[in-house]
Amino acid sequence: MFPFKASLNASTLFPFGLDVTEQVRVAAEAGYEGIELWVKDIEAYLQNGGTAAGLRACLEQAGIVFANAIAFFKWADRDDAVREEGFAQAEREMRMLAEIGCVAVAAPPFGDVADVPPADMARHYARLAALGREIGIDVYLEFWGRARALFRLDQAIEVAEASGAEGAKLLLDPFHMYTGGSSLDDLKRLDGSQIGIYHVNDYPAEPPRETITDADRVFPGEGVAPTSELARLLYGAGYRGFLSLELFIADFGGQTAAQVAAKGLADLKAAYHVEAE
Repeated sequence: MFPFKASLNASTLFPFGLDVTEQVRVAAEAGYEGIELWVKDIEAYLQNGGTAAGLRACLEQAGIVFANAIAFFKWADRDDAVREEGFAQAEREMRMLAEIGCVAVAAPPFGDVADVPPADMARHYARLAALGREIGIDVYLEFWGRARALFRLDQAIEVAEASGAEGAKLLLDPFHMYTGGSSLDDLKRLDGSQIGIYHVNDYPAEPPRETITDADRVFPGEGVAPTSELARLLYGAGYRGFLSLELFIADFGGQTAAQVAAKGLADLKAAYHVEAE
């Protein structure tokens, strides 16, 4: 069985140069229940004459949930002034996203986070999460395998717990777990309610972990990630939320956006199939 909900991260469609409404249409027609849009694409759409109300109507008409937004604001930067600018940007973008009907926004360790102590990061995340609650949008704490801080799942768990933020949730990603050296044992520490969204991807054995890049990600089931175990752990934790296909493949060999979306959904459901109890 496939006990989760399927989402498409718009990064997967980047090679096709689609605007956000086209991304929504492709995802909905392929059968996804949710979509993750990138703030930069939303801003481009608005600058070209689109409106927040128009995008919200597009999502509603397509019957697809705006499950999460991909944003880059420096909420944890070590420099006070830069961090304040990051919070101002976060507020602007979250208000825009809430107007569109977005459920949540990702908060990765973007910026200069080297040597930022976990306690400070927890304090900054608590502030960001409180701002999100005020606006009406969740903030999912994300770790990046290549970041100078917050690069492993256990670190993200520590920051979330230390923040004291009500209902703090994490954004999980097997590629970042792999590149940052996260342990599957740490995933066992999580309850499903602590997971905001789960990015789906896979990775080959070559290039090695030390040099592999986002562009090397492959469709789920086509690499060496412990996908079956990840699916079991997510299910066992009680998670029933979105699995969102996030790839950065530059060339799909002549396939159309619709074909890529359909293949991604089929591979996602097959790879994260869980045996019924």
